[in-house]
Amino acid sequence: MATIVDVASLAGVSTSTVSHVLNDTRHVEPETKERVMSAVKATGYRRDVLARSMRRARTDSIGLVVSDAGEPAFADMVHGVEEAAAQNGLSLLLANSAEDPARERAAVEALLDRRVDGLIIARAAGSSAGLLKRIREEKKPLVLLDRLADLDAEAGHIDQVGVNNQSAMAALVDHLTVRGHERILLISGDLRVSSLRERYDSFRGAMEERGLEVPAGLLCEGTVTAAATFERVRSVLGRSTQNRERPTAILACSTLLAAGALRALQHEGFRVPGTMAFATFDGFTYSDLFQPQITTVRQPAFQLGESAVSLLLRRLNNPSAPAKILRLESQIEFRSSTS
Repeated sequence: MATIVDVASLAGVSTSTVSHVLNDTRHVEPETKERVMSAVKATGYRRDVLARSMRRARTDSIGLVVSDAGEPAFADMVHGVEEAAAQNGLSLLLANSAEDPARERAAVEALLDRRVDGLIIARAAGSSAGLLKRIREEKKPLVLLDRLADLDAEAGHIDQVGVNNQSAMAALVDHLTVRGHERILLISGDLRVSSLRERYDSFRGAMEERGLEVPAGLLCEGTVTAAATFERVRSVLGRSTQNRERPTAILACSTLLAAGALRALQHEGFRVPGTMAFATFDGFTYSDLFQPQITTVRQPAFQLGESAVSLLLRRLNNPSAPAKILRLESQIEFRSSTS
């Protein structure tokens, strides 16, 4: 196997010059740099990345744990993290917790074993505070993504980035109520997920500000799958079809919840928007192909991923910097489903 000495000999330079070229630690004339890189290619030399990382106490890698990498919003966040990491010379190790705290903990432990420089986590529903303590023990920089938390002083320097759920929900409620929809079925899902809890609380607050009641029967909570959401929404629609309790609009707080609700509407014979207005957070991939096109609160998911990497790099460069929380604004795509 070729060594750095072989490269230096072939290029006619010192081993330190080869090192400076490969590690970009000092200016080297372009002609010399080209000669070194040609020698690297000719000899097949490969750097000992492990030894280099041990000398620098850095691995140039970061870990990302999300609850569902296949869900459209999370997929875009992953792409944002990946792009920003690549632009900064970082490798990305990705894990999917599947909303399972035990699986999330195992993923974090595996990433710590691989000595990643820092972690970005969209926490699973029911994620324990002990996980944050474990990361703190390892002195690893951590950024919470999308699912923000109220952290006490003991949590240390943990940065967070998410969206302004309150303003987006208020705008969506305003959009529906000015069109005469006062009975809105909210499908909020698992309220252990902080972003869903924020949307739930913001909905109730926005309705209260407009003097509108929110009966318990129009709050669909706790469903964690599309199938369970289908059954719950179908039950609500079945009970209310023949009376004045029927909602005139449905608002889903995630893509998964929207899928179950739309299936229930179809099953019960409701037409969107003819007999039911419909809107959702996050939305579907290739949503323009849907008929009718669905009003959607679209997170700046790619930018969330990029911002998470920026916060992580800031923390790596300045471990004692004050904790920072970023809230990005979502965009509402008003379409025919709420016309």
